[in-house]
Amino acid sequence: MAAERATANRAASPDRRRFLTAGAAVVGAAASAQLWLPATARAAQAPLPDGVFSLGVASGDPLPDGVVLWTRLAPDPLNGGGMPDRTVPVQWEISRDSRFATSVRRGTAQARPEYGHSVHVDVRGLLPGRVYWYRFRVDGQISPVGRTRTAPQPLGTNGSLRLALASCQNWQHGYFTPYADMLAQDPDVVLFVGDYIYESGPSATAVRRHEGSGEPYTLTQYRNRYAQYRSDPDLKRMHAHAPWVVTFDDHEVDNDFAGEIPQDPDKQSHDAFTARLTAAYQAYYEHMPVRATAIPNGPHIRMYRSFRFGRLARLNVLDTRQYRSDQAVSQEGAQDPALTMLGAEQKRWLIDGLRNSGTRWNLVASQIMMAETDLLAGPGKLWYYDAWDGYQAERNALLKELASVRNPVVLSGDRHLTMISDLKRDFAAPSSPVVGAEFVGTSISSNGDQDQAAFHAQWDPLKADNPHWKLIDAHRGYHLFDIRRDAVDAQVRVVDTVLRPKATAGTLARLRVTDGKPGVRRV
Repeated sequence: MAAERATANRAASPDRRRFLTAGAAVVGAAASAQLWLPATARAAQAPLPDGVFSLGVASGDPLPDGVVLWTRLAPDPLNGGGMPDRTVPVQWEISRDSRFATSVRRGTAQARPEYGHSVHVDVRGLLPGRVYWYRFRVDGQISPVGRTRTAPQPLGTNGSLRLALASCQNWQHGYFTPYADMLAQDPDVVLFVGDYIYESGPSATAVRRHEGSGEPYTLTQYRNRYAQYRSDPDLKRMHAHAPWVVTFDDHEVDNDFAGEIPQDPDKQSHDAFTARLTAAYQAYYEHMPVRATAIPNGPHIRMYRSFRFGRLARLNVLDTRQYRSDQAVSQEGAQDPALTMLGAEQKRWLIDGLRNSGTRWNLVASQIMMAETDLLAGPGKLWYYDAWDGYQAERNALLKELASVRNPVVLSGDRHLTMISDLKRDFAAPSSPVVGAEFVGTSISSNGDQDQAAFHAQWDPLKADNPHWKLIDAHRGYHLFDIRRDAVDAQVRVVDTVLRPKATAGTLARLRVTDGKPGVRRV
């Protein structure tokens, strides 16, 4: 996709008539779906309040011929949205240029009150590996202009992919300043692996205080929390600049939940928690640029899916929350073969995809860390049971599969730290072969500006017990990957502060994964 960057504003090479004919079915379907009200009915309805596009625009889930366009109408975003209780037709348009001189697709979508007046347009019939611009219009108001990009053609073997890995953005811990630098680095796609919002109640001592009076439990409360996060200007600009591929972790619902089990089952009954899941998943869908396959069914949502970037890379996006067993509470429990992180169906899907991908790089987006973290210096082990360390039998089976997969690279979050590791066939055996690499991305803002000296005083003594670690760090930021046929070059991009709206960014470290050589090394 990077090879197309310099030619993004030039006209498409295929004949324009053939290009439009290929998408005629899409245009016709969009046109037939328009709900044009009679003039008398339009006159009878009160005009919409100003500022309906307060939450901006976004795109996501790029395919070679399509992408999802998103917005949500919310003139009063922190108070339920402020829209009338009726369906509102929203016009959309996508173009090959930012001035919309060459519009290639347009139509009307319905912003429905039962989905918070969110809009998800699954545009098809586009050309692969191309930059497009899009916008929405309703009741005389025009949205900000968004920019997106389709995936390369399925059998394409040339070019490269620039991917940004982000996670863990706690509003109360700081500003989302890493996104300003991400915007300047111009990634082809952003991969967000969880903790888009935090469900914690407001704190009087926070850098920025959460809205509301406590944790969200209802749909309106979750909508308000997402709306607050969407108001961050750096996040809003990054959403409008490139397509995102997203998945959730725990804080979009409840800290450390597992399936339909809350963190505190003594305080949340099963019925109460499934009602909370239902509200949280619907609000998640309403605020993310995802396809209709992700429309929740009560307390269930389908989020695991895959994306292909030519023959260069396949991205497998996991859901490590919804299907897992309850967390273990002991080392013996963590090794119980009955425990599952993925569930049987998702595990089969992942293994089949890895075995049959046909791509040079096999990327796995896992919300939580896969490599071992031994927290006990010296003899013995002490693990995080919420991470893959708590589901060791299933992890070991997956690592065995990775040993026969071409160039597996796991991209994770959750830890609020940069932790870059070799993946070992068996972490219990020091001489076990390396089967892949893992990049645990640091947080956008969670944990705020950490004391680096205190961090290294705590964690450096553990390096001898975790020889697979190649880099650990506690700055805020994100990871940037340039994926080519011969190697994946990674940058750990960090900012000097998240306590102020502006920050200085730089590259803390550079690392490389070489084609055909499992593991990662610093360069």
